[in-house]
Amino acid sequence: MGFGTGDDSGVYRLAPDLAIVQSVDIMTPIVDDPRTFGLIVAANALSDLYAMGATPCTALNILCIPPGEEDKEAIRQILLGGYEKLAEGGAAVIGGHTIEDPELKYGLCVTGTIHPGRILTNAGARPGDALVLTKQIGTGVISTAIKGGLASDAYAAAAAASMVRLNAAAAQAALDLGARSATDVTGFGLIGHLMEMIEASGVGAVIEAERVPLLPGALEYCGMGLLPAGSLRLKTAYSCKVDVADGVDELRLDLLFDAQTSGGLLVPLADAEALVERLRGEGIEEAAVIGRIVAEPRGRIRIV
Repeated sequence: MGFGTGDDSGVYRLAPDLAIVQSVDIMTPIVDDPRTFGLIVAANALSDLYAMGATPCTALNILCIPPGEEDKEAIRQILLGGYEKLAEGGAAVIGGHTIEDPELKYGLCVTGTIHPGRILTNAGARPGDALVLTKQIGTGVISTAIKGGLASDAYAAAAAASMVRLNAAAAQAALDLGARSATDVTGFGLIGHLMEMIEASGVGAVIEAERVPLLPGALEYCGMGLLPAGSLRLKTAYSCKVDVADGVDELRLDLLFDAQTSGGLLVPLADAEALVERLRGEGIEEAAVIGRIVAEPRGRIRIV
């Protein structure tokens, strides 16, 4: 599995019953605390493996350091955060690479394993499936507020807590309940990642805007005009494939395009309520059914 279906990771078969799953992510700081930044980067990278149903195995660090501005303690804390979150996910750090760069960046190349018959792909959604989202959205606008010094401590902390949480439990629950398909909601936003799924599956989708869980402060900051430029570009790119019903709140609509960091899994599943019930029983209270997969029109999303 490579570029064809826009899946979250590449998959390479090693044997009839074993394949490796690989992905790479890198980002600039989106929170002030270096260790928390490291935790978020690692959770974000591992999410690509969980979205495929894979078990994390190894990781390689990628670190870009501004020349002449090396802060050894901050760098140590970033790498420590990454290490701690990778260890939580069962992945061993086996190496990495550093390079001078005008802007600080940290990333990871992650590898997992999977049985070739148990891969969750973008192409597995079917009409009649309901759509389950396992985390709240809004990290893009809240990160913008943090960078601008406008975010309250409570809202920033809630967003960070969401971003550092692994999607391991959500992935395992989806697999146990027979899911065929999943994606994580990250840089292309909820709409962008759902669009990849329905195009690969040859179906359409409906999202109920009021049922999409939002991070505390997301609506407030979106109303202040803090939707990041990248999210606005996503709205421009995908709006031609989105039909919006009358009465949909404009701010909620904008947040559906908001580019996310370490977001939740989006899982189409016939017995979606069972997945939500299990996740809430495991402490993932924000898990919610947000819409459904439909047969027609293919490759289009309707927001109601």
